[in-house]
Amino acid sequence: MPTVRPTAYRLLTSVLFAAATSVALAPLASADRVPAPPGTTPALSGPVLAAPAAFSYDVLAARAAALAAQPYVPTPVHQADVLQKIDYDEHWKIRFRPEASLMLGGTPAQFFHLGTYFRQPVKIFLVEDGAAREVVYNTDYFDMPEDSPAHALKPDAGFAGFRLMRPDMKSDWISFLGAAYFRSDGALKQYGLSARGIALNTGMSVPEEFPRFTEFYLEPAGDGRTVVNALMDGPSVAGAYRMVLRDRPGQGQVMDITAKLFFRAPVERLGIAPLTSMFWYSESNRFQSADWRPEVHDTDGLMIETGSGEHIWRPLNNPDRVVTSSYFDRDIKGFGLIQRDRDFDNYQDDGVFYDKRPAVWVEPTSPWGAGAVQLIEIPTDDEIFDNIVAFWNPETAPQAGDEMDFSYRLHWTATPPVEMKLAHTVATRIGNGGVPGQPRPENQIKVVVDFEGPALDGLTRKDGILPEVSAPEGVELINPYVLPVVGTDRWRMVFDLKAPPGTGTVDLRAYLARDGKPLTETWLGQIHPDQIDRLR
Repeated sequence: MPTVRPTAYRLLTSVLFAAATSVALAPLASADRVPAPPGTTPALSGPVLAAPAAFSYDVLAARAAALAAQPYVPTPVHQADVLQKIDYDEHWKIRFRPEASLMLGGTPAQFFHLGTYFRQPVKIFLVEDGAAREVVYNTDYFDMPEDSPAHALKPDAGFAGFRLMRPDMKSDWISFLGAAYFRSDGALKQYGLSARGIALNTGMSVPEEFPRFTEFYLEPAGDGRTVVNALMDGPSVAGAYRMVLRDRPGQGQVMDITAKLFFRAPVERLGIAPLTSMFWYSESNRFQSADWRPEVHDTDGLMIETGSGEHIWRPLNNPDRVVTSSYFDRDIKGFGLIQRDRDFDNYQDDGVFYDKRPAVWVEPTSPWGAGAVQLIEIPTDDEIFDNIVAFWNPETAPQAGDEMDFSYRLHWTATPPVEMKLAHTVATRIGNGGVPGQPRPENQIKVVVDFEGPALDGLTRKDGILPEVSAPEGVELINPYVLPVVGTDRWRMVFDLKAPPGTGTVDLRAYLARDGKPLTETWLGQIHPDQIDRLR
């Protein structure tokens, strides 16, 4: 089970717990259910629903605005002693009964039970014909052992979250569980990184804040789409989200998201459309692990398409400290955390299949103005920790009383839906500088970057392909050159980097060009002092 990182900058995984918040609701009439006799399984045909109340997204946004105008009031944890006993082993003995599924057109919704890692309940509603009816919690929805501590929960315990199933109910394709986190399984049907509604003060000296989705309003929308309306609340912000979700077999999922945010308090660093992932090691930093597998990561790079149309690839690192990288832009076209390496041989893990982890691409559907894509990298020594976060940080930080609107589309795919006319990066490696068989020079490392793509197809050494590399002042670039990789369609850029002792993090920029025109995306490498020290 993934574990929460025990630092001030901890990042939550999809099976997590967070400080809970909730919003008081007017009482709803509960439907009566006659309990089944002991030792029998009650018959079900869907969940019990409470009395209807008028609902729309505008109503939800008005509630969020009203919440933000009031002091934040967290909801206390009820029956903490019982929830403490529903640990990892006990929690996963509790199974949702398929016949209790909430049908959203042809899409079944199923619910997660509370437990020690999911202590704060969420409210779930079915929306039909402009009215919302709350799903009434009942233990009959779950199969659980007779000695399960969950039997001691009160009848109004509530749910931890929900997931949407495929029509055959054999697999789910999206789940909402913990804080404002959600994740989908992509085109290759393998869960990996997570998205969340918002990121507040990630990677700062102040503690990160984790607002929660406290209520979900689910409605079928036709054409296989499902709408999830969500109310968010937290100490600094309240918000209303509308997500139109679509599962496309073999292609992954598309989510159109509209968010209205209302701020109670100033936020120093605001993250819009945040993505959370794991990067332990790859071919670029293999020396940082003694694990038997060649590579372990959910994602191997940050990809950006700037407002001007430049394509950027930033390979991920596992640094020795928390590192924040900012890439400033205006009206950005998109960004995402991408798993480019799809070769099973590079992972050798047939249990969790890192080669099948989804890529997630964020596409703004309204102008976002000025700001920066920010990448937070946190050191890790295991795959159970989510240590990578990427998001859009607007130029102007919100103050108390501010309102912000954002709309964007999330693509959960194997490959981002971006037209790539230039060649792209396929591998980044570093190692000892100098020439094999000769004395190794001091303070020098070798950087090797491979590119592949249509812009390079058919070219030879005679076609004048040149490496364009830049480094900070004081860092020497030695003998940059480029050559085709024999037996492949790849081209390889090679250079040595000499950094004097005491040099900090080195930011590199490189691409291949011909006649002064780029043939590849822009590679933005970052070399940290501990990497240089290991290879001196």
